[in-house]
Amino acid sequence: MTLQIRKTLLQIETTLIEGGKTAAVPLKLFSALAVVKNPWAGRGFVEDLKPEIHAVAPVLGELLTKMIIEAVGSGEAVEGYGKAAVVGVDGEIEHASALIHTLRFGNHFRQAVGAKSYLAFSNTRGPASAPIMIPLMDKNDEGRRSHYLTIQTSIPDAPAADEIVVALGASVGGRPHHRIGDRYQDLRDLGQDVANPAGV
Repeated sequence: MTLQIRKTLLQIETTLIEGGKTAAVPLKLFSALAVVKNPWAGRGFVEDLKPEIHAVAPVLGELLTKMIIEAVGSGEAVEGYGKAAVVGVDGEIEHASALIHTLRFGNHFRQAVGAKSYLAFSNTRGPASAPIMIPLMDKNDEGRRSHYLTIQTSIPDAPAADEIVVALGASVGGRPHHRIGDRYQDLRDLGQDVANPAGV
């Protein structure tokens, strides 16, 4: 099958002041989005999603990763990362999930930024202008709370009922004035082994 991309969008957000205080280092958030035709639209319940996943997900992963890396300047500079998909109201949540929850999609981004942690994610359904929420986490340290961020955006004309919006997000920097500590301090305070938080 042929991937039908209606439009792509690149968004860059720079936070200079937070809480009335100038950020020592501005936070930069990047999002790359593609509005695509839902490959399962109008076909009723499709049992096997793999053919479309294999055809579409790698193309989207490569495209969106390239957009992010070109905007940031290098994969090494990316600190936080995540992914999201919003399926139009005629589609299933499974359709949104199918395009982003596959290594054929995520590995493009993961390898480009040299990441060790999993990609934070959201998958939702909604109409045109639905909120697109891209959760982020540190690419190498899942407990680094300064990089628990969410990019929020929307597209006025997407997703249409038969479309899916697929997105990648990245941060350069963490929340300005971060002061809630990291997960490891909680574990120490609770007397748990930081190296073995599950106690196994």
